[in-house]
Amino acid sequence: MSFQQGLSGLNATSKNLEVIGNNIANANTFGAKASRAEFADVYATALNGAGRNPVGIGVNLQAVAQQFTQGNISTTENPMDLAINGNGFFQVSDGVNPVQYTRNGQFKLDRDGFIVTNQGLRLIGYPADGAGVIQPGTAVPLQLPTGGVDPSATDEIRMEATLDSRTPVTLPTAGPQVIFNDPRTYNNATSHTVYDTMGNEVALTYYFQKVDTDSWNLYVTANGSTIGGDATNPLPVTTIEFPTTGGRAIAPAATFTFDVPASVNAQGADTLPITGIRLDLTSTTLYGSPFGVTNLTQNGYSAGQLSGVTIEGDGVIMAAYSNGQTQPAGQLELASFRNPQGLAPNGNNTWSRTFGSGDPVVGVPGQGNMGVLQAGALEESNVDLTGELVNMIMAQRVYQANAQTIKAQDAVLQTLVNLR
Repeated sequence: MSFQQGLSGLNATSKNLEVIGNNIANANTFGAKASRAEFADVYATALNGAGRNPVGIGVNLQAVAQQFTQGNISTTENPMDLAINGNGFFQVSDGVNPVQYTRNGQFKLDRDGFIVTNQGLRLIGYPADGAGVIQPGTAVPLQLPTGGVDPSATDEIRMEATLDSRTPVTLPTAGPQVIFNDPRTYNNATSHTVYDTMGNEVALTYYFQKVDTDSWNLYVTANGSTIGGDATNPLPVTTIEFPTTGGRAIAPAATFTFDVPASVNAQGADTLPITGIRLDLTSTTLYGSPFGVTNLTQNGYSAGQLSGVTIEGDGVIMAAYSNGQTQPAGQLELASFRNPQGLAPNGNNTWSRTFGSGDPVVGVPGQGNMGVLQAGALEESNVDLTGELVNMIMAQRVYQANAQTIKAQDAVLQTLVNLR
């Protein structure tokens, strides 16, 4: 026996306690990964390549291996918090040094609209153009838009309605074909809002008038002004024809167009003409059941300002606007490594790639072997606190045992010194 074995055991166990202590200290650090001290025995033959002494000379710390297992995912109230469920790392950069990698998704917005970490490192991904089309290619720091979305004029309307075949004919026998303030001259009405090129609201009202058993006239007004004919003699924009057995309309068989003239809306604003609106009535039906509109949609909208941001599972950042529109503002890019244990820890929940880790393989969340994102959630540390406390007790006992070997060797030497 020599002091070497006990001394190496004390040093190795001390390092093990440091690793355990660091794990325990980061038990509440989001995105932190536990480390494990890995040891190897030492023999004299391993030191100089000669000799066959079977007695080892101690132990050394071979590696401190990071354990990149999945941590638990906990939900938060912050939509900017992100958790990766599966493989991959967020990529962050200061724009000067090499890209760094992290599993900590505690992101925020800086004064310039960039998505950043607590250290000011910017999250990397693919930007979107003004139309909301993602531009894949070279990843750049993601910056949320500050401007609003431009208005878009209505050019398409789709209507699904069921007309009641049991209602009487309401076409007047004399005078104007319809009087909009006289419900005896039409059977049913419905309305919705469309938009001109400046985003001004235009209220369209549709009046359904039964002409005979299988024919119905459709009149339309814009902000109270008739679209077909004139104020004294409104005319229908189309006549809807049905089979004698009822069912889906047979005419118009396809979409048709009509123009909306300039008018004054309920807010007192002058609206611009809207030309060439395509109206689809092919889903209109005639049955012996009450009138009902099951779908009435149009594709125009007014101008809107940014009101919120959500992040989808595939990393697409959706900007929501006050006019109800949503538009992609970018997409996160993740990176994975063949050997994540080869990454070099930098502190502040980040790692850097090394020769041992290999080059990063990049992709969007959910693509290939990349994990998916969960917004409003964070990945907890994968430290098993109970296990670490047990390991600490075991390391303490091993330390005491190594100290005992040194104490025993000292007693043996003292006995030799006392020989006379």
